[in-house]
Amino acid sequence: MWHGREALLVAITGDLDLDNVAPLDETLRKAAEDGVARVVVDLSAVTFADSAAVNVLLQAHTALGPALRLATPSAVLERLFTLTGLDTVLPLHDSVTKALDAEPSAPLGTDGGDREG
Repeated sequence: MWHGREALLVAITGDLDLDNVAPLDETLRKAAEDGVARVVVDLSAVTFADSAAVNVLLQAHTALGPALRLATPSAVLERLFTLTGLDTVLPLHDSVTKALDAEPSAPLGTDGGDREG
């Protein structure tokens, strides 16, 4: 189990699109600026996502590096990530607990997460 100095858990519900992705973007940017050791985004309750949401997640992945962990993507996001190939790029985990406990030095993406490729 990982025991670090801090972790931020962000739970997203409903639609994640151009009209409402700004708070997530701001939260993830602030976490990167503050050097938060772990940022876990729980995506289990996302009902819709568009390219704006994908862009925010990709920018966060670049800014946060191994600190970013995406947990339990909803069926909508699973499909989006698979169709776009992002399931091999983004740090996806099957649960919030697994995302928190994953080793920071592990490679990100399908091979470094705990998901079957």
